[in-house]
Amino acid sequence: METHLKLLKESTAPPVDATAYRSIVGGLRYLLHTRPDISFSVGYVSRFMEAPTEEHQAAVKRILRYVAGTAGLGLHYHRGNKKTAPLLHGFSDSDHAGDINDRKSTDGVIYFLGNGPISWQSCKQKVVALSSCEAEYIAAATATCQGVWLARLLADLLDVEASAPVLRVDNKSAISLIKNPVHHDRTKHIDIKYHYVRECAERGLIEVQFIGTAEQLGDILTKALGRLKYDELRGKIGLTKVISTGDRT
Repeated sequence: METHLKLLKESTAPPVDATAYRSIVGGLRYLLHTRPDISFSVGYVSRFMEAPTEEHQAAVKRILRYVAGTAGLGLHYHRGNKKTAPLLHGFSDSDHAGDINDRKSTDGVIYFLGNGPISWQSCKQKVVALSSCEAEYIAAATATCQGVWLARLLADLLDVEASAPVLRVDNKSAISLIKNPVHHDRTKHIDIKYHYVRECAERGLIEVQFIGTAEQLGDILTKALGRLKYDELRGKIGLTKVISTGDRT
């Protein structure tokens, strides 16, 4: 959903009923299970549930109007080839210092099994990243944890040996940091748990590949986009028109 509104927690706008605001946002969060296209927008307005104002409520109403206008959209999963196992692959992205309240970055992670999305998330990072490389590295660590778990789950379901999922990242510096076993002085401050992605890459549990920014599907989960770019990515992540609004009862 296209929006360029930057919201502050310390808004000067009049307050609104916090209980009603939380109820609406909670309903939208439930909708995220089938609508990855609104993950960023809903996650963004979720940050103001403590003390919402009319500005925050206006953003929520805008999301509701978008959902009402795209009620016919849904995820369409295609039948795969039984002779070959579907490829597990994902995208991780980060919007460096996108939150104007605390300057924390937003992670965007989405995994596909074949051509269909099966797991996605948009969440604010727990630490302040000092560079876009660091922000992308932390996002890749989050995506790695998700990818390794999905690969093991898929292996258990199919009764086969787990294979390494492909993770596509659009930051070459972050990829170099993942693949280079040398501990750089400039990265000592990064929390140890984020180096999990490096260990997984060394052990062959995940395969990290570079992808151009134009092909980065995780972009839709990290920031507000222009309408054309948003519509393009929405289609690429698998959301298509599955029912006509006139067919609903």
